[in-house]
Amino acid sequence: MGTRTAVAALATCAALLAATGCSSDFGSDKKPRQDKSANQKLTVLIATSGDAETQAVKAAAAAYTKKSGNSVSVEVAKDMNQQLAQAFAGHKPPDVFYVNSDQFANYAKGGSLYPYGDRISDADDFSQQLRTSFSYDGKLVCLPKDTSTLGLAVNTGLWKKAGLTEKDYPKSWEELRTVADKLTGNGVTGLVTSDEYQRLGVFMKQAGGWLTDPDQKKMTADTAENAKGLEFVQSLLKSGSMKFAKQVDTSWGGEALGKGKAAMTIEGNWLEGGMKLDYPEVKYAVAPLPAGPAGQGTLAFSNCWGVAADSAHRDAGVDLVKYLTSAQQQLDFADAFGVMPTRTSALKTYAEKQPAAKAWVDGSAYAQGPVTIAGFDKVLSQFNTELQSLRTADPKKILADLQRNGEQAIAKGN
Repeated sequence: MGTRTAVAALATCAALLAATGCSSDFGSDKKPRQDKSANQKLTVLIATSGDAETQAVKAAAAAYTKKSGNSVSVEVAKDMNQQLAQAFAGHKPPDVFYVNSDQFANYAKGGSLYPYGDRISDADDFSQQLRTSFSYDGKLVCLPKDTSTLGLAVNTGLWKKAGLTEKDYPKSWEELRTVADKLTGNGVTGLVTSDEYQRLGVFMKQAGGWLTDPDQKKMTADTAENAKGLEFVQSLLKSGSMKFAKQVDTSWGGEALGKGKAAMTIEGNWLEGGMKLDYPEVKYAVAPLPAGPAGQGTLAFSNCWGVAADSAHRDAGVDLVKYLTSAQQQLDFADAFGVMPTRTSALKTYAEKQPAAKAWVDGSAYAQGPVTIAGFDKVLSQFNTELQSLRTADPKKILADLQRNGEQAIAKGN
């Protein structure tokens, strides 16, 4: 391959890796020589939620160094997807790194991830739903580092002011409509959440729908069930008892709840850390999301610990991941920055220690995992753009667009 052509192809690979799954081995048949020395130097790249998470990961890395003799350098990414794409294309990736579920299939398809799942003897301690989210071609590629689900967070001060008690926590869509109407007024909106499928998707699930079939081989977006879910949200938006976060001059549901602009919001267990840091005086409680026509439904979110296929320290990287995903370390992370453990055994302990998180923990039993199809991140980005106009748009057209775009992605991704 000519030098100019190789450079051009490498630049294209760097630009397109996250979207297309461009292989990190592009233009090369060489396998990285593995370091067999006793004390190795590992690099870890993370996308942090804040100082608490950064310090917790660095503390865990330091403890692992003391235990193993391998040194670990933890770096915080400014733009995770861009930095990983460039690193993969240049064959100089970090040894271990966070992999978001919406990019996982892109990296797995491109051969950028070292699949170490068969080296984890107790992998069945992680839930089937989480293992499925990080499997490719039927093989577990990487271990989920933590997990989150969505619940209904209630500003208990505003709740009490409206004459409501815990018995009034809504258990159905109609009860949600009733309390949202009652809580709206005097600068307060009954329900405020983000204008994205990562929140609004719960209503599709509760109506009996979802974006794809369980095997992610077929799109199931353009259905009556999904339309019913979005139409219910639209009815709340039109009534004024529900608004999107930016409509009340906030960036997310937690801020709206903390500032007293929302009486309720739909958020995950990361809310705990945000409220503690920014609104420690605001009292709130978390209830299960109301059930829809098809029953209860929530969404699950996670990242996994990726090990680079191009790493010269793959054995040491897997050893580090085993340490970071141990039950005790997951509990330490939960204490530090509010995430839930992905190990079933650790999650049970977490639930006992954090009774206020019961709704989030219980939700993990019926949560819908993310779509992990190569190239599907673009489909979801377009879906989110259309959801911003849900108040006045035609839900069926939004779903028809999603169906069409998703079918194209599946055809390319499988």
